[in-house]
Formats: sequence, structure tokens, C-alpha cells
Amino acid sequence: MEFLNSCPYWPILVALIIPIIFISIIALVIEIIGAWFMFEKAGEPGWAAIIPIYNYLIGIKIAGKPWWYLLLMLIPVVNLIVYLIILDGLAKSFGKSTGFTIGLFFFRFIFIPILGFGKSEYTGDKSNFGA
Repeated sequence: MEFLNSCPYWPILVALIIPIIFISIIALVIEIIGAWFMFEKAGEPGWAAIIPIYNYLIGIKIAGKPWWYLLLMLIPVVNLIVYLIILDGLAKSFGKSTGFTIGLFFFRFIFIPILGFGKSEYTGDKSNFGA
């Protein structure tokens, strides 16, 4: 109760936080469903989209990159560069341009469903994954 008395702005904070949480959950669900269909387009199991680290591993495989890129994702600053390389490989695997890679980086919750539900076909090569 002390907090309620000391902070007169808590109703405003709650009014801001609740919609943000609600919108975030909706964006997350849309992204997971889009990833599910994207994985299936690439010949991978769709359920992999809901397993936290495994979904990155499958995304790296679809992008045509080696599995050890997942280890590089654990290094600060390097992970941003590697993530952009993975997203570029993902976009190229579906026949998209570098502009689509930028969209994937900034608006993943929009561009992943575009890959999953859109008309783009998977044309990538997964043979580099075991390297």
C-alpha cells in the first residue's frame, strides 16, 4: 500500500503497461504462427517454432549457415552482425532482397508471417548446416 500512496501516477502507468503487454503477446503469437508456416515451407517441422533455442537452430539451417553460428549468437556485439547475416541468408533462401533483410531485422513480427503465408518459395540450400 505504501507504493500506492507514494506514487500518484500508478493508474497512468498501469493504463500504459497493460496495452503494451497485450499488443506484445499478439505480435508474438502472430510471429510464432508465421514461423511455423515458414518452417513447413522449408521442409522443417512446424512445431520447431515454439521451442526456444531450437527455433533459432532451424532458422540458421534454413538460412544455409553452419550450426555453430548459434554459438556466435552468445557473444555480445558479434551477435548483431551474425544475426544480420542469418536474416540475410533467410531472406535470400526465400528469394527476397536485402531490403527484406532490413525489414526482418526491424519488424520481425510482420516479415516472418510474410515469409510463412506469402507466395515466396523456399529455394535455399541446407547443405552448409553440418559444416
